[in-house]
Amino acid sequence: MLDLEVVPERSLGNESFEFILGMPLQQAISILKKECKSIRKVEVIYSDVNPLSADIVLNAVNNGIRMVFDCRNQRLKMLEVYTMSAVKLRYCGQYFNSEQVSPTIEQIDHSFGATHPGVYDSTAQLFHLNFRGLSFAFPVRSPFEPRYVHGLGSIKFPNGSSPRVQRMRIYAGNSASDSVSPPIPGGCFQGLVFADGVHITRDQQSTLITGLSLILIKELSSPLLQLRARDRQQTERREIQFGDHCQDVASALGSPQRVFYKSEDKMRIHLPSTSRLLKNGRNTDTTDFIYNYFTLGLDVVFDGASLQVVKFVLHTNWPGHYNFDIYYRCMFSVDCPLTQTADSIHVTALSRWDDVQHNGLVSLHRPVVLNRASSTNSSNPFGSTFVMDFHS
Repeated sequence: MLDLEVVPERSLGNESFEFILGMPLQQAISILKKECKSIRKVEVIYSDVNPLSADIVLNAVNNGIRMVFDCRNQRLKMLEVYTMSAVKLRYCGQYFNSEQVSPTIEQIDHSFGATHPGVYDSTAQLFHLNFRGLSFAFPVRSPFEPRYVHGLGSIKFPNGSSPRVQRMRIYAGNSASDSVSPPIPGGCFQGLVFADGVHITRDQQSTLITGLSLILIKELSSPLLQLRARDRQQTERREIQFGDHCQDVASALGSPQRVFYKSEDKMRIHLPSTSRLLKNGRNTDTTDFIYNYFTLGLDVVFDGASLQVVKFVLHTNWPGHYNFDIYYRCMFSVDCPLTQTADSIHVTALSRWDDVQHNGLVSLHRPVVLNRASSTNSSNPFGSTFVMDFHS
């Protein structure tokens, strides 16, 4: 049984791990993988038809814990314990839910103190007791149905027994219904750098795309700075261009989290016959390589001969995609000009391809179907990827 400390408006965890509001989805999944002995069964719940219509939920079934992530920025916005008997819970080191301590209304009042009047939901027959960043729901099936209850002592139950907590929620703000995911907390940086936004850069004369402009977020780590968590975060703008060398990219973005050497190019077959053997006037025996920046949601592809940037790959980390949970979502923004008119289309990481096409941006050719399979499993449960191309 998990033994967890509750910190209102912040976290749920213990000495081994901590789920913190604002934590990126990938970090929460990493914790679940490491704690697989104590957290055995986890469900990933999302909308396959319309991913932006519902939040992403990690449901630890056996432990009765649900983690709700914002479907857009993929950061943790709510923690919910819905099976109180599956976990031990404490606040400021004192248990209010365990095998010996029952989480009754009196116990919650003793552990957390006074709060605002409770709210009774007659439809669900639940009594909600709300603190800032924390709420408890009690099942109340009694003849009275007041909308507000002024003080715990005013609650009278026919059988004389006090109801137990049915559900507990941790969130940022005053209300669970209006909760939003806070910024990435300091405990989640761990020396990592994140991207707050990625934009393309263009040549002023030709308007051709020249590279990327990234707004990076990092944490100030100087022990001399006694600052609040939000004041310890610093943003910087960095630019990388096509034609940059490895040193230029590493200087702008830092060392990559992994370097991948391409063993094959599956898209080469779609090139003209002469280009399959020659690439930029050189033999294709040289190996291209990729700088992987997972927390930025970015891959930088280098030519194996010139060691210069030839391609940028921006990842959106949609649930159900083959690369889900490998990269953080890259919140990019691209203005794509239309060939028929002088207008342009704004494409972001949250854009649907059907909407983009509906607004006039059409692929130059039929989509290329990219099928992927892992080395350990010949089948890909997420289906194929369709690769579109168009002039910018």
